Amino acid sequence: MSEADESRDGVALTNLDQPLSDRDDATKRDLVDYLDAVSERILPQLRGRPLSVIRVRPGQPPFMQKNLPRYTPDWVRRVPVWAEASHREISYALCDDRRTLLWFANQRAVEYHPTLATAADPHRPTHLVLDLDPPEGDGFRAAVAAALLVRQALADAGLAGAVKTSGAKGVHVFVPVADEPTAEELAAATRALAVRAERLDPALATTAYIKEDRGGRVFVDATRAGGATVAAAYSPRLRPGTPVSFPVDWADLTEVAPADFTIRTAPTLLGAGDPWAALMPAPQPLPADLVAEGRTIPVARVQAMHEGKRRARARRQVD
Repeated sequence: MSEADESRDGVALTNLDQPLSDRDDATKRDLVDYLDAVSERILPQLRGRPLSVIRVRPGQPPFMQKNLPRYTPDWVRRVPVWAEASHREISYALCDDRRTLLWFANQRAVEYHPTLATAADPHRPTHLVLDLDPPEGDGFRAAVAAALLVRQALADAGLAGAVKTSGAKGVHVFVPVADEPTAEELAAATRALAVRAERLDPALATTAYIKEDRGGRVFVDATRAGGATVAAAYSPRLRPGTPVSFPVDWADLTEVAPADFTIRTAPTLLGAGDPWAALMPAPQPLPADLVAEGRTIPVARVQAMHEGKRRARARRQVD
């Protein structure tokens, strides 16, 4: 075994001193060491949930992996999920333990995107999520301001959420839900909250799904529902500096920047704590009026598809 190879928890780790990617100076060892250090915090976010990962290989563009490769060890738990889009069954991993996490790290899996529902109950998401996506450029401050609008909309509805950096340029707000709402009910409530947040400051926030309609505003993305995935708390992101998605107290949100939290700095900042668990409110039932309001709001992707077709027809008529 070379100096760049070793074994942990029965997993052979190889080429640890190779660059992780061409985006920064992090090595594969940096990734493995980070995920190992935070394993007890990130595993509760992954356990029992079908997992998609973003991997990177030397000299190749990053890619998202959903279906487990044939060479996956037998001890990696998996769950079959039917994919309507591709009309085939996909074998998703369940990253339930340190051994599996280390195996993924050795596969150069940088990002970890679990589903919002568990494999045991795939039609009932456990969290409502709003993704605050700022316009191109350094828009994190705008995303923070929009997240505060979401917090106000939640409070007005009698709800509370926890917030984290996305690890990219945005912010994620998570609301744990009680009484096992269906995916349809959760999606409706998410749409209603997004519209209510937009209404609080339409010059800052928008629910416009089509980018050209956003006008430099922060997109309050209500589409993270149903079978959607979202970057887990503590997941690294494939960005310069290898930042991580990091929990932040609402009181501190205006004082932080995504670059504060990287695979090198996050373990020290965490110490022995798990702020995502500490900051997450108890599960809450969805107000009936919120669900009812959401059902009157068109589904963003469907509305955008119809609008795109309408605009295409209009252009053809002009031409």
